[in-house]
Amino acid sequence: MLEVENLRAGYGKMVVLHGVEINVGGKEIVAVIGPNGAGKTTLLNAIFGLATLHSGTIRYRGVVLNGLKPHEIVRLGVGYAPQLDNVFPNLTVEENLLVGAYIRGKDPGVRADIEDVLELFPEIKRRRHQKAKFLSGGERQMLAVARALMSKPSLLLLDEPTAGLSPKAGTALIKKIKEIQETRGVSVLLVEQNVERALEIAERAAVLVGGRIVKQAAPGELKGVPLERVFFGGE
Repeated sequence: MLEVENLRAGYGKMVVLHGVEINVGGKEIVAVIGPNGAGKTTLLNAIFGLATLHSGTIRYRGVVLNGLKPHEIVRLGVGYAPQLDNVFPNLTVEENLLVGAYIRGKDPGVRADIEDVLELFPEIKRRRHQKAKFLSGGERQMLAVARALMSKPSLLLLDEPTAGLSPKAGTALIKKIKEIQETRGVSVLLVEQNVERALEIAERAAVLVGGRIVKQAAPGELKGVPLERVFFGGE
């Protein structure tokens, strides 16, 4: 579904990613883990048309994404829930969901999909008429994922969805992401700082360090391994 080949990308003249190669199959969760500053967010931004591509190729379902704008990428079937500034605080929960469906125009199925997404996230359903700025951190992250789902993506890019959440809220959101994959057939490229949570639901994991993929493995190969060994190969 997604193929990233020999990607060099960054912001302006600054190169952050160096020859990154990663792919995501249909109905698959692939986790990208690594230390702070490794380039994880830049990878998602590059896929979504928000970073500068210096070389390499990004393909989604065989279509080259290089040079496309974010709204064009959304129309192809890619959704993105960034870590920061991921909801419209002065809009209600329901209005945020409507914004997520904007590219669908006058699609009569939008209203039914709002109800469907709210059933998936009952935590925000009861607050559908409240402004997003009054939601808790966990509820905002759920709204960000729900909003991304409203464009009916086949691939979902998630950047640190559990960052700053309590252990309980983070665990609940990770379970929701797995449910989205299993019940809706959506593939997920998940950037996650909490390695244990990421490995719980991913089929594969890629370790990104210093802008380079240093290891790709099945979760079982990484579970229980100290982070310094996972990230840096040390003892």
